[in-house]
Amino acid sequence: MDMSAGNRKGIGLFALIMIGIGSIFGSGWLFGAGAAAQVAGPAALVAWVIGAVFIGMIAMSYAEVGSAYPIPGGMARYGHLSHGPVLGFLTGWAVWIAVASLIPIESIAATQYMSSWSFGWAQGLVDPATHHLTTAGMGVALLLTFALWLTCYWSVQLLARANTVLTLVKFAIPVLAVAALAASGFHTSNFTAQGGFAPYGWPAVLTAVTTCGVVFAFNGFQAVVNLGGAAKNPGRAIPIALVGALSLGLVIYLALQAAYLGAVPPEQLARAGGWQGVNFNSPFADLAKVLMLHWVVTMLQFGAFISPAGSNIANVASAAYMVQNLAETGFFPKKLAAVHPRYGTARPAMWLNLGFSVLLLVTVGHSWNALASVISAAMVISYLIGPIAVGVFRQTKPDLPRPFRLPAAKVLCPLTFAFAACALYWSKWPDTGKVALLTLIAAPVAAVVLRCRGERNLRRHFAPAWWLVGFLVWMSVLSALGSPDFGGHGVVPGGLDIALVALSAVAFYYWAVRAGVLAHRAGLPGPDPVLDGGTAPTASSVVVPEDSRPMASV
Repeated sequence: MDMSAGNRKGIGLFALIMIGIGSIFGSGWLFGAGAAAQVAGPAALVAWVIGAVFIGMIAMSYAEVGSAYPIPGGMARYGHLSHGPVLGFLTGWAVWIAVASLIPIESIAATQYMSSWSFGWAQGLVDPATHHLTTAGMGVALLLTFALWLTCYWSVQLLARANTVLTLVKFAIPVLAVAALAASGFHTSNFTAQGGFAPYGWPAVLTAVTTCGVVFAFNGFQAVVNLGGAAKNPGRAIPIALVGALSLGLVIYLALQAAYLGAVPPEQLARAGGWQGVNFNSPFADLAKVLMLHWVVTMLQFGAFISPAGSNIANVASAAYMVQNLAETGFFPKKLAAVHPRYGTARPAMWLNLGFSVLLLVTVGHSWNALASVISAAMVISYLIGPIAVGVFRQTKPDLPRPFRLPAAKVLCPLTFAFAACALYWSKWPDTGKVALLTLIAAPVAAVVLRCRGERNLRRHFAPAWWLVGFLVWMSVLSALGSPDFGGHGVVPGGLDIALVALSAVAFYYWAVRAGVLAHRAGLPGPDPVLDGGTAPTASSVVVPEDSRPMASV
């Protein structure tokens, strides 16, 4: 899906901001407020602020790296540029999993909102007892996954053209929903009734950040970084689009959360025994039904298709870029990077993503909440390389042109990495262990690929990647032994567990930066695509130096 220099004229700053906003307003707003309220009560408002601050810190580190290396799908490539092929594959693998997982969850969101329709067959799409998709619901979600995937199959130009229109439409829907719910009767007593503002404690607020779709909702910033390389002026466009999209997203999500909390009838909240008992299949649509706001129900049912469709335009494109970058580094088959000569789409990469989406849907995607918690943990792992890459490049590439320079990077980068480690821990055991294991599967795959390409000194290539392996193993152990508030067995008491996570994360950060500096001294990252004026480094160019074919997507 070539959106390189020749195609950059089609994506301006406004279009890039629309891509970011369009990705942020996917299915997250349809379910996030209901899920967060169920876990944290009214204190869910604080969870949205924490999530926005966290994602903002992550996004700004990627703004520096992304503006310096404006590579489409670059989040799958930055680990290679900073530490060499093995870490590049591990982090690229994690980014690919996180982005490709977004495709099926949008279909699940649309299907769950279909269950609010008055038709009998639609009401049978979700089991009312478990709130999981039924067999029929799974079938509808599969059909929608394929239909939404087709959005980008025929022409890459549809990305910029359709997304702007869809974003403007679906942006209006949550704004109207907030106004309607607030006007129907805003019960301020809900914010202190049934246990107070934080009825389930502050650990529940932290858990809500990663398990209830808060991180998931703001993850739309990735689309700006991954597609920003195709902008007219990436150095200016990427940071402006990130700030604009995240700021507007926070305002709307806070308004949605407050409207949801205030609109629930107090008598229903009392009958449910508190916020944990308020559980809707289609949160805003079901709440509008209770309040007899029929026009809002219809609007939300319409929005349940518009929002996922708009987000999946960027998701399908971004996921294809991820596969292309992994193929160009030599760890995925080269054929997956092929771009259709007429339509400009990476069709082999898109087929792989469709297969992964279907597999994820039928194995994990029983409901939006179930899949969102796993995806959020995977997203946090995919964020790790951003602040580390800034630290490595500041030491190894002082002359690298940086259109955007992160202020106070020596303080903010380790702090951001520690924040990411805490967010991973808040994902709760066993999800932390599952996602860590899924990420580490890439390590033996990398070893096999390097062996097949004739590399005998695997220790040299794996040396810059051991920090990530150690970090994920350590986080899994801490998660399993930590506080029951975060799913652990209570061996490490509450309070001490988060302190251990944060302090150890700082140590892992400095290990990772040093590993990157040593990797550059050893020449593992290969030629720099900016400073050396060459092509982006690939695994093949490291293992077999004479192979210096250019990237398809750059």
